[in-house]
Amino acid sequence: MPRLRWPLPAVLAWAAAWLVHAAARPALGALTALLLASAVGAAASLWAAAWWRRLLIALGFPLSLLLSGTAALPAWAWLLPLGLLLLLYPLHAWRDAPVFPTPRGALAGLERAAPLAAGARVLDAGCGLGDGLLALRQAYPGARLEGIEGSWPLALACRLRCRFARVRRGDIWAADWGDYQLVYLFQRPETMGRAAAKAQQQMAPGAWLASLEFAVPGAVPQARLQAQAAGGPPLWLYRLPFAPSVAVEATPEETN
Repeated sequence: MPRLRWPLPAVLAWAAAWLVHAAARPALGALTALLLASAVGAAASLWAAAWWRRLLIALGFPLSLLLSGTAALPAWAWLLPLGLLLLLYPLHAWRDAPVFPTPRGALAGLERAAPLAAGARVLDAGCGLGDGLLALRQAYPGARLEGIEGSWPLALACRLRCRFARVRRGDIWAADWGDYQLVYLFQRPETMGRAAAKAQQQMAPGAWLASLEFAVPGAVPQARLQAQAAGGPPLWLYRLPFAPSVAVEATPEETN
């Protein structure tokens, strides 16, 4: 939904949730209909870039149903949409980047700017639904691709979609990046200092850190690639180790 002007994505998601609820309630009951419709809103929220928009899309249907007074449900049932949201977005994930797919063509030319030997290990740190892994496969068809995702539902969906890669559920900040020849990120500006510090501490000399859209603050990139699509995000490439004069340290906020 990123191509639609806000708030149209939210309106469409809420309408879809209400349609699912109306169709499911007569056959499956009020509680199951609530879960199914809430799941529609939660899934649609994955395509929102800002955290507050994700919340509005995901919680819009259950809140509107509650305010309408038409649902005869026990009080505890209203915790189910919140539990579904926490399952999709673990608490620690809100500090990282939103689930936003890697655009097509965003990694064009990566294999030339950062050549890797056949069989090299490549990590998509925060792989979401797998768009980054699909782009990495185009760039490095002979690499051993892996993905880490903090959300169980997203990790499962990515695993089913990207059977060519090893996808696991986990925390990208707790994982060891030391065995990877390239780590790909699509994070936030606030977390790039932490990512650079982790790469310096764990990755071997000659390995690559690739960041879509956001540069490492204070560091000089090895290359900057521009996406094929007009106005697409740049891809910043850094080779380890970073120069001592531009060494990056995580801020106290990033380590908490």
